Amino acid sequence: MAKKQEVILKMDETIIEEVHMDEQPTIKESIEQAPEKSAESIEEQEELEMEKLSITDLPGVGAATAEKLQSAGFHDLMSIAVSTIGQLCEASGASESVARKMINAARDSMKMGFETGTEVLRRRATVLKLSTGSEGFNDLMGGGFETGAITECFGEFGSGKTQIGHLLTVNTLKAYPDAKVVYIDTENTFRPERIKQLAQGIDLDEDDALSRIMVAKSFNSDHQMLLAEQVDSLITQKGNNVKLVVVDSLTAHFRAEYIGRGTLAERQQKLNRHLHALAKLASSHNLCVYVTNQVMAKPDQFFGDPTASIGGHIVAHASTFRIYLRKGRKGSRVAKLIDSPNLPEAETCFYVEESGLRDFN
Repeated sequence: MAKKQEVILKMDETIIEEVHMDEQPTIKESIEQAPEKSAESIEEQEELEMEKLSITDLPGVGAATAEKLQSAGFHDLMSIAVSTIGQLCEASGASESVARKMINAARDSMKMGFETGTEVLRRRATVLKLSTGSEGFNDLMGGGFETGAITECFGEFGSGKTQIGHLLTVNTLKAYPDAKVVYIDTENTFRPERIKQLAQGIDLDEDDALSRIMVAKSFNSDHQMLLAEQVDSLITQKGNNVKLVVVDSLTAHFRAEYIGRGTLAERQQKLNRHLHALAKLASSHNLCVYVTNQVMAKPDQFFGDPTASIGGHIVAHASTFRIYLRKGRKGSRVAKLIDSPNLPEAETCFYVEESGLRDFN
Protein backbone atom coordinates (compact mmCIF):
# COMPACT_ATOMS: atom_id res chain seq x y z
CA MET A 1 0.00 0.00 0.00
CA ALA A 2 2.84 2.40 0.83
CA LYS A 3 4.45 1.91 -2.60
CA LYS A 4 1.11 2.53 -4.34
CA GLN A 5 0.60 5.79 -2.39
CA GLU A 6 4.12 7.01 -3.33
CA VAL A 7 3.42 6.31 -7.01
CA ILE A 8 0.11 8.20 -6.83
CA LEU A 9 1.77 11.16 -5.10
CA LYS A 10 4.53 11.30 -7.69
CA MET A 11 1.97 11.16 -10.48
CA ASP A 12 0.02 14.01 -8.83
CA GLU A 13 3.18 16.13 -8.52
CA THR A 14 3.97 15.52 -12.20
CA ILE A 15 0.48 16.63 -13.22
CA ILE A 16 0.73 19.78 -11.07
CA GLU A 17 4.14 20.61 -12.54
CA GLU A 18 2.80 20.13 -16.09
CA VAL A 19 -0.14 22.46 -15.38
CA HIS A 20 2.17 25.18 -14.04
CA MET A 21 4.51 24.77 -16.99
CA ASP A 22 1.62 25.28 -19.43
CA GLU A 23 0.63 28.55 -17.72
CA GLN A 24 4.14 30.02 -17.83
CA PRO A 25 5.65 31.32 -21.10
CA THR A 26 8.48 29.37 -22.63
CA ILE A 27 12.07 30.58 -22.47
CA LYS A 28 11.94 31.41 -26.19
CA GLU A 29 8.76 33.47 -25.75
CA SER A 30 10.26 35.31 -22.79
CA ILE A 31 13.37 36.20 -24.81
CA GLU A 32 11.28 37.40 -27.76
CA GLN A 33 8.92 39.50 -25.62
CA ALA A 34 11.58 41.09 -23.44
CA PRO A 35 13.21 43.26 -26.14
CA GLU A 36 9.78 44.44 -27.37
CA LYS A 37 8.73 45.54 -23.92
CA SER A 38 12.05 47.21 -23.23
CA ALA A 39 12.02 49.01 -26.60
CA GLU A 40 8.49 50.26 -26.04
CA SER A 41 9.31 51.42 -22.53
CA ILE A 42 12.46 53.16 -23.78
CA GLU A 43 10.48 54.99 -26.50
CA GLU A 44 7.81 56.06 -24.01
CA GLN A 45 10.48 57.25 -21.59
CA GLU A 46 12.23 59.22 -24.35
CA GLU A 47 8.93 60.87 -25.37
CA LEU A 48 8.20 61.84 -21.76
CA GLU A 49 11.69 63.29 -21.38
CA MET A 50 11.29 65.27 -24.62
CA GLU A 51 7.99 66.70 -23.39
CA LYS A 52 9.62 67.82 -20.14
CA LEU A 53 12.52 69.60 -21.91
CA SER A 54 12.19 73.30 -22.68
CA ILE A 55 14.39 75.94 -24.28
CA THR A 56 15.82 76.84 -20.85
CA ASP A 57 17.48 73.40 -20.78
CA LEU A 58 19.61 74.27 -23.81
CA PRO A 59 23.23 75.32 -23.29
CA GLY A 60 23.74 79.06 -23.08
CA VAL A 61 20.05 79.82 -22.51
CA GLY A 62 19.20 81.62 -19.30
CA ALA A 63 16.03 83.36 -18.21
CA ALA A 64 16.78 86.56 -20.14
CA THR A 65 17.75 84.73 -23.33
CA ALA A 66 14.70 82.48 -23.08
CA GLU A 67 12.45 85.53 -22.79
CA LYS A 68 14.02 87.05 -25.91
CA LEU A 69 13.62 83.80 -27.84
CA GLN A 70 9.99 83.40 -26.83
CA SER A 71 9.17 86.97 -27.79
CA ALA A 72 10.69 86.26 -31.22
CA GLY A 73 8.51 83.17 -31.67
CA PHE A 74 10.85 80.39 -30.47
CA HIS A 75 8.62 78.63 -27.94
CA ASP A 76 9.82 75.01 -28.13
CA LEU A 77 12.77 72.82 -29.08
CA MET A 78 11.40 72.19 -32.58
CA SER A 79 11.44 75.89 -33.43
CA ILE A 80 15.07 76.08 -32.24
CA ALA A 81 16.09 72.91 -34.09
CA VAL A 82 14.79 74.07 -37.47
CA SER A 83 16.09 77.64 -37.22
CA THR A 84 19.33 79.03 -38.59
CA ILE A 85 22.28 80.40 -36.65
CA GLY A 86 21.60 83.89 -37.98
CA GLN A 87 17.99 83.81 -36.83
CA LEU A 88 18.94 82.82 -33.30
CA CYS A 89 21.70 85.40 -33.12
CA GLU A 90 19.32 88.12 -34.23
CA ALA A 91 16.55 87.01 -31.84
CA SER A 92 18.61 86.38 -28.71
CA GLY A 93 21.74 88.48 -29.18
CA ALA A 94 23.91 85.40 -28.58
CA SER A 95 27.15 84.73 -30.41
CA GLU A 96 27.36 82.32 -33.35
CA SER A 97 29.09 79.62 -31.27
CA VAL A 98 26.35 79.74 -28.61
CA ALA A 99 23.62 79.69 -31.26
CA ARG A 100 25.25 76.68 -32.91
CA LYS A 101 25.36 74.85 -29.56
CA MET A 102 21.69 75.64 -28.97
CA ILE A 103 20.67 74.26 -32.36
CA ASN A 104 22.80 71.12 -32.03
CA ALA A 105 21.46 70.42 -28.54
CA ALA A 106 17.86 70.88 -29.72
CA ARG A 107 18.44 68.56 -32.68
CA ASP A 108 20.12 65.92 -30.54
CA SER A 109 17.19 65.87 -28.13
CA MET A 110 14.67 65.29 -30.93
CA LYS A 111 14.22 62.63 -33.56
CA MET A 112 15.26 64.56 -36.66
CA GLY A 113 17.01 61.83 -38.60
CA PHE A 114 15.78 59.47 -41.28
CA GLU A 115 12.60 57.42 -40.98
CA THR A 116 11.03 54.62 -42.99
CA GLY A 117 8.31 55.07 -45.57
CA THR A 118 6.00 53.11 -43.28
CA GLU A 119 6.44 55.70 -40.54
CA VAL A 120 5.77 58.52 -43.00
CA LEU A 121 2.61 56.76 -44.17
CA ARG A 122 1.49 56.30 -40.56
CA ARG A 123 2.03 60.00 -39.90
CA ARG A 124 0.09 60.88 -43.05
CA ALA A 125 -2.96 59.32 -41.39
CA THR A 126 -3.25 62.49 -39.28
CA VAL A 127 -3.72 64.68 -42.38
CA LEU A 128 -7.19 66.24 -42.57
CA LYS A 129 -9.19 67.11 -45.70
CA LEU A 130 -11.08 70.41 -45.64
CA SER A 131 -14.18 70.40 -47.81
CA THR A 132 -15.09 73.04 -50.40
CA GLY A 133 -18.74 72.02 -50.40
CA SER A 134 -18.45 70.85 -54.03
CA GLU A 135 -18.21 67.13 -54.70
CA GLY A 136 -16.36 67.68 -57.97
CA PHE A 137 -13.86 70.08 -56.39
CA ASN A 138 -13.27 67.72 -53.46
CA ASP A 139 -12.64 64.84 -55.86
CA LEU A 140 -10.18 67.01 -57.78
CA MET A 141 -8.24 67.56 -54.54
CA GLY A 142 -8.37 63.94 -53.43
CA GLY A 143 -11.10 64.53 -50.85
CA GLY A 144 -10.50 68.17 -49.98
CA PHE A 145 -7.77 70.68 -49.20
CA GLU A 146 -4.97 69.02 -47.22
CA THR A 147 -3.66 70.14 -43.87
CA GLY A 148 0.09 70.30 -43.47
CA ALA A 149 0.45 71.87 -46.92
CA ILE A 150 0.19 75.14 -48.86
CA THR A 151 -2.51 75.29 -51.54
CA GLU A 152 -2.33 78.13 -54.04
CA CYS A 153 -5.19 79.34 -56.23
CA PHE A 154 -4.35 81.85 -58.95
CA GLY A 155 -6.51 83.44 -61.61
CA GLU A 156 -7.82 86.72 -62.95
CA PHE A 157 -10.19 88.96 -61.01
CA GLY A 158 -13.63 87.43 -60.49
CA SER A 159 -12.43 83.87 -61.01
CA GLY A 160 -13.50 82.76 -57.52
CA LYS A 161 -10.29 82.83 -55.46
CA THR A 162 -11.75 84.81 -52.56
CA GLN A 163 -15.01 82.85 -52.68
CA ILE A 164 -13.12 79.61 -52.16
CA GLY A 165 -11.32 81.17 -49.20
CA HIS A 166 -14.66 82.11 -47.62
CA LEU A 167 -16.10 78.66 -48.37
CA LEU A 168 -13.15 76.83 -46.85
CA THR A 169 -13.48 79.03 -43.77
CA VAL A 170 -17.16 78.24 -43.21
CA ASN A 171 -16.88 74.52 -43.99
CA THR A 172 -13.91 74.15 -41.65
CA LEU A 173 -15.83 75.79 -38.81
CA LYS A 174 -18.77 73.48 -39.52
CA ALA A 175 -16.66 70.31 -39.57
CA TYR A 176 -14.66 71.18 -36.43
CA PRO A 177 -16.83 72.95 -33.79
CA ASP A 178 -13.81 73.87 -31.64
CA ALA A 179 -11.65 75.07 -34.55
CA LYS A 180 -10.69 78.61 -35.51
CA VAL A 181 -9.62 80.19 -38.79
CA VAL A 182 -7.02 82.91 -39.35
CA TYR A 183 -7.73 85.23 -42.29
CA ILE A 184 -4.95 87.60 -43.42
CA ASP A 185 -6.60 90.16 -45.69
CA THR A 186 -4.28 92.14 -47.96
CA GLU A 187 -6.79 93.37 -50.56
CA ASN A 188 -9.76 94.30 -48.36
CA THR A 189 -11.76 91.32 -49.65
CA PHE A 190 -12.97 89.69 -46.43
CA ARG A 191 -16.70 90.20 -46.02
CA PRO A 192 -18.55 89.07 -42.87
CA GLU A 193 -21.82 89.40 -44.82
CA ARG A 194 -20.61 86.69 -47.19
CA ILE A 195 -19.67 84.49 -44.25
CA LYS A 196 -23.24 84.83 -42.93
CA GLN A 197 -24.70 83.83 -46.31
CA LEU A 198 -22.49 80.74 -46.56
CA ALA A 199 -23.16 79.80 -42.93
CA GLN A 200 -26.90 79.88 -43.60
CA GLY A 201 -26.35 77.57 -46.57
CA ILE A 202 -24.87 74.82 -44.38
CA ASP A 203 -26.98 75.40 -41.24
CA LEU A 204 -24.15 76.92 -39.23
CA ASP A 205 -24.80 79.53 -36.56
CA GLU A 206 -23.76 82.86 -38.11
CA ASP A 207 -22.62 84.57 -34.91
CA ASP A 208 -20.67 81.49 -33.80
CA ALA A 209 -18.93 81.30 -37.17
CA LEU A 210 -17.91 84.97 -37.15
CA SER A 211 -16.66 84.72 -33.55
CA ARG A 212 -14.27 81.92 -34.54
CA ILE A 213 -12.65 83.80 -37.44
CA MET A 214 -9.60 85.93 -36.57
CA VAL A 215 -9.18 88.57 -39.28
CA ALA A 216 -6.18 90.85 -39.72
CA LYS A 217 -5.65 93.43 -42.44
CA SER A 218 -2.07 93.92 -43.59
CA PHE A 219 -0.94 97.26 -45.00
CA ASN A 220 2.42 96.25 -46.49
CA SER A 221 4.60 93.19 -47.07
CA ASP A 222 6.44 93.51 -43.74
CA HIS A 223 3.15 93.70 -41.87
CA GLN A 224 1.90 90.67 -43.80
CA MET A 225 4.97 88.61 -42.85
CA LEU A 226 4.66 89.70 -39.21
CA LEU A 227 1.02 88.60 -39.07
CA ALA A 228 1.96 85.17 -40.47
CA GLU A 229 4.64 84.78 -37.79
CA GLN A 230 2.15 85.71 -35.05
CA VAL A 231 -0.11 82.77 -35.93
CA ASP A 232 2.27 80.45 -34.08
CA SER A 233 1.76 82.49 -30.89
CA LEU A 234 -2.02 82.30 -31.32
CA ILE A 235 -1.71 78.51 -31.23
CA THR A 236 1.07 77.87 -28.71
CA GLN A 237 0.47 80.68 -26.22
CA LYS A 238 -3.26 81.38 -26.48
CA GLY A 239 -4.34 77.78 -27.15
CA ASN A 240 -6.37 78.44 -30.32
CA ASN A 241 -7.14 75.35 -32.37
CA VAL A 242 -6.36 76.86 -35.78
CA LYS A 243 -7.16 74.53 -38.69
CA LEU A 244 -6.98 76.98 -41.60
CA VAL A 245 -4.91 80.04 -42.49
CA VAL A 246 -6.08 82.11 -45.47
CA VAL A 247 -3.80 84.68 -47.10
CA ASP A 248 -5.75 86.72 -49.66
CA SER A 249 -3.69 87.61 -51.53
CA LEU A 250 -0.11 86.43 -51.22
CA THR A 251 1.62 88.74 -53.71
CA ALA A 252 -0.41 91.99 -53.78
CA HIS A 253 1.88 93.97 -51.44
CA PHE A 254 5.09 92.49 -52.85
CA ARG A 255 3.98 93.37 -56.36
CA ALA A 256 3.16 96.96 -55.40
CA GLU A 257 6.29 97.68 -53.35
CA TYR A 258 8.99 96.14 -55.54
CA ILE A 259 8.86 97.67 -58.99
CA GLY A 260 11.23 96.97 -61.86
CA ARG A 261 13.86 94.35 -62.52
CA GLY A 262 16.33 95.97 -60.15
CA THR A 263 14.26 94.99 -57.10
CA LEU A 264 13.20 91.56 -58.39
CA ALA A 265 15.89 89.57 -56.53
CA GLU A 266 15.09 91.27 -53.20
CA ARG A 267 11.35 90.74 -53.70
CA GLN A 268 11.76 87.06 -54.49
CA GLN A 269 13.99 86.41 -51.48
CA LYS A 270 11.54 88.15 -49.18
CA LEU A 271 8.64 86.23 -50.68
CA ASN A 272 10.60 83.02 -50.26
CA ARG A 273 11.07 83.68 -46.52
CA HIS A 274 7.36 84.39 -46.16
CA LEU A 275 6.40 81.14 -47.87
CA HIS A 276 8.87 79.16 -45.76
CA ALA A 277 7.28 80.61 -42.62
CA LEU A 278 3.83 79.55 -43.87
CA ALA A 279 5.10 76.07 -44.78
CA LYS A 280 6.64 75.66 -41.33
CA LEU A 281 3.36 76.76 -39.77
CA ALA A 282 1.40 74.19 -41.79
CA SER A 283 3.77 71.35 -40.96
CA SER A 284 4.25 72.14 -37.26
CA HIS A 285 0.54 72.50 -36.42
CA ASN A 286 -1.06 70.28 -39.09
CA LEU A 287 -3.15 73.10 -40.52
CA CYS A 288 -4.08 74.07 -44.06
CA VAL A 289 -2.59 77.20 -45.60
CA TYR A 290 -4.66 78.57 -48.48
CA VAL A 291 -3.15 81.43 -50.47
CA THR A 292 -4.55 83.32 -53.44
CA ASN A 293 -2.29 84.74 -56.11
CA GLN A 294 -2.61 87.40 -58.77
CA VAL A 295 -1.81 86.88 -62.43
CA MET A 296 -0.31 88.78 -65.35
CA ALA A 297 -0.61 88.49 -69.11
CA LYS A 298 2.39 87.62 -71.27
CA PRO A 299 2.36 90.09 -74.18
CA ASP A 300 4.81 88.01 -76.21
CA GLN A 301 2.59 84.90 -76.23
CA PHE A 302 0.42 84.78 -79.36
CA PHE A 303 -0.97 81.25 -78.99
CA GLY A 304 -2.59 79.57 -76.00
CA ASP A 305 -3.46 81.11 -72.66
CA PRO A 306 -1.18 84.10 -71.94
CA THR A 307 -2.10 84.12 -68.21
CA ALA A 308 0.79 83.51 -65.78
CA SER A 309 0.90 83.69 -62.01
CA ILE A 310 2.91 86.27 -60.06
CA GLY A 311 5.91 85.12 -58.02
CA GLY A 312 7.53 82.88 -60.58
CA HIS A 313 9.31 79.70 -59.57
CA ILE A 314 9.60 80.76 -55.91
CA VAL A 315 5.84 80.52 -55.35
CA ALA A 316 5.51 77.52 -57.66
CA HIS A 317 8.05 75.44 -55.74
CA ALA A 318 6.79 76.44 -52.30
CA SER A 319 3.14 75.55 -53.02
CA THR A 320 2.24 71.90 -52.51
CA PHE A 321 -0.91 72.16 -54.64
CA ARG A 322 -1.50 74.71 -57.42
CA ILE A 323 -4.95 75.44 -58.86
CA TYR A 324 -5.62 77.64 -61.86
CA LEU A 325 -9.07 79.27 -61.75
CA ARG A 326 -10.72 80.77 -64.81
CA LYS A 327 -14.16 81.83 -65.97
CA GLY A 328 -16.15 79.22 -67.88
CA ARG A 329 -19.34 79.07 -69.89
CA LYS A 330 -22.70 80.38 -68.66
CA GLY A 331 -21.22 82.04 -65.59
CA SER A 332 -19.43 78.92 -64.36
CA ARG A 333 -15.89 78.68 -63.03
CA VAL A 334 -13.23 76.15 -63.99
CA ALA A 335 -10.64 74.88 -61.50
CA LYS A 336 -7.63 73.09 -62.98
CA LEU A 337 -5.16 71.28 -60.77
CA ILE A 338 -1.82 71.92 -62.43
CA ASP A 339 0.61 70.75 -59.76
CA SER A 340 0.37 68.12 -57.01
CA PRO A 341 2.80 65.58 -55.52
CA ASN A 342 0.30 62.70 -55.68
CA LEU A 343 -2.77 63.71 -57.73
CA PRO A 344 -3.18 63.72 -61.53
CA GLU A 345 -3.69 66.90 -63.53
CA ALA A 346 -7.42 67.41 -63.93
CA GLU A 347 -10.14 70.06 -63.85
CA THR A 348 -13.70 70.55 -62.64
CA CYS A 349 -16.49 73.06 -63.30
CA PHE A 350 -18.79 74.68 -60.76
CA TYR A 351 -21.07 77.64 -60.10
CA VAL A 352 -20.55 80.11 -57.26
CA GLU A 353 -23.95 80.74 -55.67
CA GLU A 354 -25.19 82.55 -52.58
CA SER A 355 -25.27 79.37 -50.48
CA GLY A 356 -21.95 77.97 -51.76
CA LEU A 357 -20.64 76.01 -54.74
CA ARG A 358 -22.81 73.98 -57.10
CA ASP A 359 -21.30 71.41 -59.45
CA PHE A 360 -21.64 72.06 -63.19
CA ASN A 361 -23.53 69.18 -64.82
